[in-house]
Amino acid sequence: MKDLYLLAYQLITGVSDASTGALLIAAPVFTVRMMGLSVPRDAAPFLSFIGAFVLAVGLSYLYGAMLIHRTGGVPRLEAVWLLTAIIRSSVAIFVVAAVLNGTLALGWITIAIFDGICVCIQARGLRRGWLSHVTY
Repeated sequence: MKDLYLLAYQLITGVSDASTGALLIAAPVFTVRMMGLSVPRDAAPFLSFIGAFVLAVGLSYLYGAMLIHRTGGVPRLEAVWLLTAIIRSSVAIFVVAAVLNGTLALGWITIAIFDGICVCIQARGLRRGWLSHVTY
């Protein structure tokens, strides 16, 4: 049962980030508006650039989903969790700081909250050895 939750987590975060990243690359202003946020049109190239990183994080999670049922996948999955937690914590800290200093609108805080939740899940899971029992 634990593997099912782990797989669901990997797939939800992976599909969420990969699709958001792909949309940010292809249609940045539209994507941000779909998220209920607004940005100036001239920000589109920068949003697409950010989208490439978001897509990469999502693909990392999907790679992690594939590792759940592979022999020897645990060390790699732990590396995926560690690296994506580092990236997500950096994003969360940046967004919170930008919201607090008025550079970003309050609506952006949802990104920091989502990333912060993922960081907490992964940090706790790594500390408690959740991944050491992945099916082989």
